Amino acid sequence: QVQLVESGGGLVQTGGSLRLSCAASGPTFSGYVMGWFRQAPGKEREFVAAVTSSGGSSYYADPGKGRFTISRDNAKNTVYLQMNSLKPEDTAVYYCALGQEGTGSYGYWGQGTQVTVSS
Repeated sequence: QVQLVESGGGLVQTGGSLRLSCAASGPTFSGYVMGWFRQAPGKEREFVAAVTSSGGSSYYADPGKGRFTISRDNAKNTVYLQMNSLKPEDTAVYYCALGQEGTGSYGYWGQGTQVTVSS
């Protein structure tokens, strides 16, 4: 059974940076795509970024392009989301997820970490 635990959220001012981490348990981390999603109050959960199993390719939703960087360390079973130039509209609960490569489907989710950007 895979478990995902996010950390690194917090309160930051506009223009600041945060790095989120997601530690995975289980022996299959390296074989799966990892993604970050977020959900703001009153809004649907949305895709933020994803990285392929090898770490060779990454994908970003438009809001984070040029500001966010997703990476993974398969030796540490950890995926990261570096967020720079944060804006108040980035305020949300951020979730990491593990999924099947090439399907867009994520079967395992973390509990989420709150990111709050003050104006």
